[in-house]
Formats: sequence, C-alpha cells, structure tokens
Amino acid sequence: MNRATAKLLIERYFRQLTEGCGNGNCTNEFCASCCDFQPLDNNSAAAKALELFKINAKLCDYHPSITASADGSTQEDSKMSDKDPGFTKEDFSEVHHLTENTICTILSFCEEEGDYSALVRVIGRVFSNAEALMKSFRKDESNSTDNLESCKPADMKKDEKQSERSSEKTGASSAASLPGEALNEVFDACEVTVDIGAVRRVYDRLLSIDQLQGALVNALIYLTPNVELDLEYLDVYETNPDYLNIFIIVMENSNLHSPEYLEVALPQFCKAMSKLPVTALARLTKLWSKYDLPHIRRMMETFQQLITFTVVSNEYDGENLVNDDETVVAATQCLQVVFFASILGGDVDIEHNEEDEEDSDSDELTLHELLGEERLYKKGPRINPLEKELGVRPMDSIKPLIPFEDFINESLNDVIEMDKDFTFFKVNAETKFSFQTCPFILSVITKNQGLYYDNRIRMYSERRLTALFSMVQGQQPNPYLKLKVRRDHIIDDALVRLEMISMENPSDLKKQLYVEFEGEQGVDEGGVSKEFFQLVLEEIFNPDIGMFTYDNDTKLFWFNSSSLETEAQYTLIGIVLGLAIYNNCILDVHFPMVVYRKLMGKKGTYLDLSDSHPVLYQSLKGVLEYMGNVEEDMMMTFQISHTDLFGNPVIYDLKEQGDQIPVTKENRQEFVDLYADYILNKSVERQFKAFKKGFLMVTNESPLKYLFRPEEVELLICGSRKLDFEALEKTTEYDGGYSKDSQIIKDFWEVVHSFGEEQKRLFLQFTTGTDRAPVGGLGKLKMIIAKNGSDTDRLPTSHTCFNALLLPEYSSKEKLRERLLKAITYAKGFGML
Repeated sequence: MNRATAKLLIERYFRQLTEGCGNGNCTNEFCASCCDFQPLDNNSAAAKALELFKINAKLCDYHPSITASADGSTQEDSKMSDKDPGFTKEDFSEVHHLTENTICTILSFCEEEGDYSALVRVIGRVFSNAEALMKSFRKDESNSTDNLESCKPADMKKDEKQSERSSEKTGASSAASLPGEALNEVFDACEVTVDIGAVRRVYDRLLSIDQLQGALVNALIYLTPNVELDLEYLDVYETNPDYLNIFIIVMENSNLHSPEYLEVALPQFCKAMSKLPVTALARLTKLWSKYDLPHIRRMMETFQQLITFTVVSNEYDGENLVNDDETVVAATQCLQVVFFASILGGDVDIEHNEEDEEDSDSDELTLHELLGEERLYKKGPRINPLEKELGVRPMDSIKPLIPFEDFINESLNDVIEMDKDFTFFKVNAETKFSFQTCPFILSVITKNQGLYYDNRIRMYSERRLTALFSMVQGQQPNPYLKLKVRRDHIIDDALVRLEMISMENPSDLKKQLYVEFEGEQGVDEGGVSKEFFQLVLEEIFNPDIGMFTYDNDTKLFWFNSSSLETEAQYTLIGIVLGLAIYNNCILDVHFPMVVYRKLMGKKGTYLDLSDSHPVLYQSLKGVLEYMGNVEEDMMMTFQISHTDLFGNPVIYDLKEQGDQIPVTKENRQEFVDLYADYILNKSVERQFKAFKKGFLMVTNESPLKYLFRPEEVELLICGSRKLDFEALEKTTEYDGGYSKDSQIIKDFWEVVHSFGEEQKRLFLQFTTGTDRAPVGGLGKLKMIIAKNGSDTDRLPTSHTCFNALLLPEYSSKEKLRERLLKAITYAKGFGML
C-alpha cells in the first residue's frame, strides 16, 4: 500500500472516531455515531485511528445529511433553520436507496414546499454511499413513468412533446428514445440489474434543478475514494458483481464534463473505475456497446476532456512525466472501455482470421536470455487483457461507432516523452504505465517514434552480439546487413543475398541495412538504401515480369495467381517491405488495403473487394440486392471462371460439384462469400504466404501488430501522397550563409511552389530519395538547404541521406529554375562529391 492510500485510510478512521458516519442506528463500536461510543479528544482519536489502521478495523459507510437553501448553498442538518415549517429533520430519513417513484415523491413534496432541501439531503446521502447507490434504480423494483411525468413542470412537458413530434417527423429513433421496458430489454443481455431508462429519466429531471448540482458533485467526491479502496483491497466486485451498478449510474450523469466535476470529482471517479477487475470492465464494455451513438460519444468526450484539461493545466518534462499523472493514466484506462465499446457496437468481424505460423520454440537459452535482456526482446505480440476478455481486437473492426481518429488526444501526444514511455512499455510494464498499452490514444506519428526506438535498439543489440561472436570466434565483425548489388542485376543480386541470409542467419535481417552499388562511390547513410528500395520495386512490379496484375482504374497491384515466379521472389518482396519499416524508409508501393489487413492477420472478405476488385464488387453487390428471381434470371452456379494474366481460362468450383448447385436467393450470400474468399485468399495463397513469411522475418518481434491498424501500416510503408510544400518551407533549415531572407532562397521557394505535381515529386525524389511525405507530412521532413558556392553553371546536388540540398547562389531566378529542373529530371546514381 502506498503512502497516499494509507494516509487516506487513517483520515477516514479519524473522521469516523470524531464525527461518526451519520447513521443513527450504527453498531460499530469504533464509530462516534454508535450509541455505546465514548467520545475522544482529537489527540486520542488520532492515536486510535492509527491503531485501527494497523488492525484493519471496520469502516462505516458515510450517511451525510445535507440541506440546501433556496439559493443552492448547502449546510448541515444540525444548522437547519427552525423556520422551515412543512417537515422535520427525520422526513425521508428512511430512504436508504433510490427508485424512480421515490424521486417523484420527494420532488412533489419539495415543489409544494418551494424548497429542495429534503431532496438535496437524500441525494447527498445515497449518492455518497456505495451500498445505497448500488441498490438504487433496480429493475425488479416498481417504477412508474407516469409518476415521473407528473413531477415535471408544465413548460418541460411542453418542450418534450414538441421534441417527440419532431422525432416522429424525422423518423429518428435510438436507444434513448425507447420506452422503459423496451430499453431494458436491449440491455438485459448484459446482465445488469440497473433500470437504465429510469436512471436517465431521473437525471433529466435532477439536472434541471440548479440547487442539486452541488450535492451531486460533493457526493461523488466523498463516494469515490471509498469505492477505490474497496476495489483495491476488499475485492468487493468478486463478492458482489452488482457493485458495477455504481459506475453505470454515475456515468449516466451528462454533466460530468462540466468544470465543477473536472477538478476533483471526475479524476477521483476515474481512479476508482480503473481499479475494476478486467471481468467488470468487459461487462461495462458490452453494456456501453448497446448504447446509442450520442450516449457513447458523450462518455468518450467526457474522458477526453478530463485528459486535455489535466494536460494543459500542468507542465511536464523529463523529470515530471505525464506517465506519472494518476488522473491522465486513469482517464486513459477508462477511455479504453469506451474505445472497445465503440468497436463492439459497430460492424465487427471476429471470424475471418489468417492462421498464424507457429514459431518453433527451442529449449536452449538464447544469448539475450543469457545477458538478462529477454524482457527487451521477448517474442510474440503483447496481449491487452481487456481485448482478450472481450475476444475482439481493433483490427477486427470494420466500422466502429466512433471513428478511431476521435480517440486520439493531440494534447497528450504533445507531452509524451516517447523514449521514456518505450522503456516503460518494454521493461517496466508491471510498475510503470506506458501509453503504448493504450495505442488508440496515440497518433501514428507518436507510435512511429515508439517503433523507431524499438527498431534502433534491436539494431544496436544485433551489432553488439555480432561484436561478441566475432571476439569469441576470432572473425572480422560484420555489424550491418550488407548488400552489394549491380544496378543492372539488382533483383538477382538482392534475391541471392537475402535468401542466403534468411536461410543461414535470419537474425541478420535485424541489423541496420547498408547497400553498396557496384562501381559507385556513394556511402550509405540512408540515401543509397532509399534508391535500392526504389529500383527493386520498379523491377518487381514491372508488368512484364508477371508477379502482379495492375488495375488501370484503381492504379493498384494485386498478386498474380498464375505467376510462374518462385515463392522466393515473393518472400523477397515481403522482406523488402519489412526492411523498409525497420530502416524507416518509405516505399512507392500501390497495394489495396486488404493486403495490409492480411499481413496483420485478417482474411480478405467481400467488403475488401470494393477497393481491390471494384468491378467484381459491384457485380456481387448486384447479386445480393437483386429483387427478382435470382436462380431463373441469372442462371449462375457455384462454379466460376475467369481469365488469367496470360489469357488462359481458369475454372473453379466454389463448392464440391459446384456446377450442379444453382445460386438462389437463399444461398446467394454464401456464393458471394465463397467467391470473395477464392479471389482474395485461396487463389493467391501460395504467393501471399511466401510474401507474408518474408515480411514476418523482419517484423515478427516488433510491436507493429500491437500498435498499428492496417491503414496505419500502409502509411508507415508508403508515406503520404499529400504534399504540403508550405509546411516544408516553414520547417526547412539553412546553412553555409543562407537564411530564409536570402534572395536566392526567396526565389527558390517561388520556383518550387510554381512546379506542377509531377515536378514537385521529382524534386522530393532528388532531395530525399522518395517522392512521398513521411508520417506526419512534409513538415516532419527537416530539409536543409546549404550554400554551394557562388554563381556557376554547375547543377544543384543533394545528400539524400540527410535530406540536404546543395544549392549554388545563381545570378537569376530564371537560371535557378533551369538548373534545378535539369538536376531533378536527370538524377540517378551516386558519386562522391
């Protein structure tokens, strides 16, 4: 138990000994409210509190008695004015939990008296007591919507009737608008005992009364520390699963995001909720997944607002990390529940999964284990406990209720120290919180930083192990993955070398890539590797080779099911993609999204055909939507035929004796699913399996699969095709005597901004080695423009390894344009400058 928790418990014992719990029938001998209790002075009470803490003595639930004056201020019952005529202190004192009827009765009484003191007292007592709140608003207790309606002021009834008419006209319907019984039927499958419809109606009424706001805030402030302690040390949920009702009821409060909650009440509530066991969080997730979009979005925005409010209200640095902020951590863990609820409530596919190739585990100790580094280099993907309990992963989501992008918190991303967070993620996961365990809240830029650290550490580790082996074996150390290739035979050279490495020592693929073109002097600091990747891809995706088919409409490549090339060449492409991610290089590849989904472990389905095979997708969609007689009008069977790349007909039975099975209205969905499975999975199984094998040779120990979604993996490999040269200009640095105010620099940017799209891509290719923007856009590129002498006829040159452009100080803007265009148009090869 940490010091803060112990201090809180001792304070509770002290308050119990000096003030009591407020329950007139209390039987706890260590409570001032007990009739047999002997009063203690403060010093004696403090000593006694310490003693009770040591023996873990019983703690009472608090029973506050609060009144409210007409202006909304609160005071203790003992200070009630004698001028309150209509009721006494004992009125409603027997209310130990709430129902919709009870609220109606008290509301009617308060409105007749023109004083909400009694209601404030009851709300304060019940909402600050875990036992009382847990028993409130049960489904099995009678409630009456009519009574609640009768409690509402006339103007409120009028507004709601107008709202109902509006909903009827627009045809709007949602879980929120369902009648009470129907609403409960929706949530019955989640096995909760709370009447959520009643809770929502009660909140609608209570939140319209200004005098009650303070009571709700104060009650939550008192309730949550006790709940947190109960969950952490008493295992109350395991004893009584209905303890979850407290969190269900509190989260129905639509005012939780307001300022009065953000300071104390909501942070404490999040800390308590984060202590729920994973089984309880899974139940909460399943319940919230049944909610309509406005309710689940409100909860998402509540937690996001708390994170943002806390982050902007504090200053973080290398010593004071945001990872140590309990409020931000707890709110992030609570937001994770909403994140998975959004996935479960949307369109999800948990069935079509690729079979993962099992790694052969050896009983022998690895060198990493001998050196005590097994935590840094442990194999296999990390498993999120909530994800495992629910049996659903983010990559299973087809379309969530709330877009993934809405869960990213930019304010948080700005203050995370990713080098420290990565250490917590890999090494100190048991003692320190890492935001990479909740990757949904991180932008792809931030996650890419984490992946960069992971890759670099692996490279340095392989380099160190190589040095160690060379010392033991007396050989020359080879710390890099060296590829020496001929420009005219690049595929053959690369294929032979990489195939040899993958067979003899696959761990060498984890080394930093170093490419050398035979006969050229370029030293690879990153730029030579970029050109190597570009040339390999140009060769492999050449339609004449026949490894891939190209769609002129979508501009995308797909695996050629009739390819005559060996599996080794497809493995090479997979290795190249993996090496690109591993060495932080961007590739000019054009695959449909289903390729990245399959790399991440999902099978292709009918919906994936929409971007990979759009014409076929529209045809199959027409079959599914056809209103006439499918069998007689379309005359199709479960045997299909198509033409391969070489013009040869291919016939395939989707089912055994498929030519004898007609497609009907009843079995057309099966036909479409089998057709899609054949095109996306079975027909290219040999080619894709080899391709994925090569990819995993490099990335199998990487957190790639855990951190990134398929669309983010595409961004990592391919970069962004959106080129914002204004952002590039703002972040460019100058050297050698140039500055942003130099006339040559002003002329340079005017020339570049006047280029067409293709010329801009050629310029990027010339300067950086790729025509794509990195993750985060061109603003993340950090280009350098350095002075390379005075006016001359020489062309501009570049160091693609460092994104550096060497620009002579030309005498005119026209000469600058002419020289620059010639340089970027005829750039190929490397020479020593």
